Amino acid sequence: MSQRWQQLLETAQARTCPWSMIPTEGEWGIHHLDDPPHNRLLGPVFERGDPCGVVEVNGEIVCQWGDIDRADMTFSVTKTYLALVAGIAFDEGLIPELDERVVVTLARHKVSTEGFNDNHNSAITWRHFLQFTSEWSGQCFGVPDQIDHFRTVSMQPEVSSHRKGSRRNLSLPGTYWEYNDVRINQFSLALLRLFKKSLPQVFAEKIMQPLGASDQWQWHGYENSWVQLDNGETLQSVPGGGHWGGGVVISARDQLLVARLLLNGGRHNAVQILSSEWIDQLLTPCDVAPWYGGFTWLNTNHVVSQSASSQSYFAMGIGGQLVWHDPVHNLAAVFRWIDADHTEQFIEACISACTPDV
Repeated sequence: MSQRWQQLLETAQARTCPWSMIPTEGEWGIHHLDDPPHNRLLGPVFERGDPCGVVEVNGEIVCQWGDIDRADMTFSVTKTYLALVAGIAFDEGLIPELDERVVVTLARHKVSTEGFNDNHNSAITWRHFLQFTSEWSGQCFGVPDQIDHFRTVSMQPEVSSHRKGSRRNLSLPGTYWEYNDVRINQFSLALLRLFKKSLPQVFAEKIMQPLGASDQWQWHGYENSWVQLDNGETLQSVPGGGHWGGGVVISARDQLLVARLLLNGGRHNAVQILSSEWIDQLLTPCDVAPWYGGFTWLNTNHVVSQSASSQSYFAMGIGGQLVWHDPVHNLAAVFRWIDADHTEQFIEACISACTPDV
C-alpha cells in the first residue's frame, strides 16, 4: 500500500466509533428517542466488529484496514440497498414510472392496496417515497408515522427545534422533506406485495449473486413484520434500516462491490445488472431537498462534505457507517465504525492521497 494513504490509516486509528462492542440501549439505533411503547427493538441486533475500511480507485483497492470480510450491521445504509431493489422493480416493469401513484400500481397488479386507500395516502407516488417527501400517514408494523415527525439528522442543512415525535400537520405529498423510518418500511412492504417474494431473495438473485458477493450478508425483518400476501403465502417484510433492529448485515468488501456497481452506472463486467436510467433516478436531486436523491445523500452545494466533489454521493448509517462514491476520482470507499464527527477528516485524507503532487 502506497505511503500516500498513511494519513488515512492514522485517521482511522485515531477516530473510531465510541460505541460499545455489544448492543446497549442508547447506542444501537435511535429507538431510545422514541416515545413508549415504540422505544424497544422489534428486530435483532448483533455484536459489532472493530473499525475497518477499504478504498478503491479506478477499480483497484488502494487502501484497507481491519477485517473487511466481517459482516456487520449497517443501519441506514440499508436504505440505499432498498432503492436498488426498487430499481429491479422499475427495470422489470413492475413500476412503470416513478411518478405513478403507488395505489394505482398495486391495484393494476391486483395486490393489496392497504395503507393507500384514503384521500391523503392515495396521492403518494413512488418518487415521493424514494425522496422522503411522501408524508404517508398511518401505522406500519404497529409504529405510527408520528414517531418520525420533526426528525432531523446532522446532514440536512436546517435542523428543527421541535421535539422528535411531536405531532405536526401533514403537508401534501411531494412538498415536505423528512428523514424517516416508518414510511420507508411502508415503501418496503409495497415492494414486497409487488414482487410477491421476499426482498432479500430479490436482492440476492438480482444483485448480490451477479456481483459475486459472499454469502455472509443477511437482511433481517421484525418479529411482527410477517405478512400474508394475496396468494396466501406468508413472508417477512424487511425494514430500510436498523431503527428498531433488523436491516442489512454485510461486510465492507461486499459493500464495495455494490458501490462500484453504482459508479459503473449499474454495470458489472459485461452485465447490466441495473439500468443506467435507474442510477440516474437515484442521483436526481429532490425538488424540495436538493441534497437528497433516491434514498441516497447527494453532495449538492457540498452539504455532506466540503472536501468531496459536488458529484459525490453517499449511503450513510448511524454508528459511523459510510459508503462514498466519487465519480470525479473514480473512487469508492467504505468506512465502518468510524467516529462520525470526524467524517470530513477521512474524506480529506482520501482526496489528498488521490491528488497528484504538484
